[in-house]
Amino acid sequence: MTVPELTGVLETVLYYTDEDATRRFYTEVMGMRVIGQMPGRQVFLRAGASVFLLFNAEATRGSGSLPPHGAEGAGHVCFLVPAPAYEQWRSHLRAAGVAVVQEVDWPMGHSASRPLGSSFYFRDPSGNLLEIANADFWPR
Repeated sequence: MTVPELTGVLETVLYYTDEDATRRFYTEVMGMRVIGQMPGRQVFLRAGASVFLLFNAEATRGSGSLPPHGAEGAGHVCFLVPAPAYEQWRSHLRAAGVAVVQEVDWPMGHSASRPLGSSFYFRDPSGNLLEIANADFWPR
């Protein structure tokens, strides 16, 4: 059986505990644009060519027009930025009072002497773990 082609991820979802603080973080700090919202339930944002969805897990576990969904605990998303913008992002987040919790240099292979790319991790106001990477370091 041949598997049909996937061209990418259209939407990414995280769940929030504090809607106002989380919406402000993604619009003011991360620079995303709100493209839709339903207070108390969801905020839809544009992140480059992708859509970034924030939901109140309790509200989306109930009945609605789509199947119920929700998650407990922190989620994770990695944002890819052009290599020259990597240090700019770190400085921008520091100036916004966002702490970097870890940085990783991703090796090209087990015996590689130089990294393929780097990324750093930080958290949003709802505790989700976010990452900014300066390269696509996953195998193709």
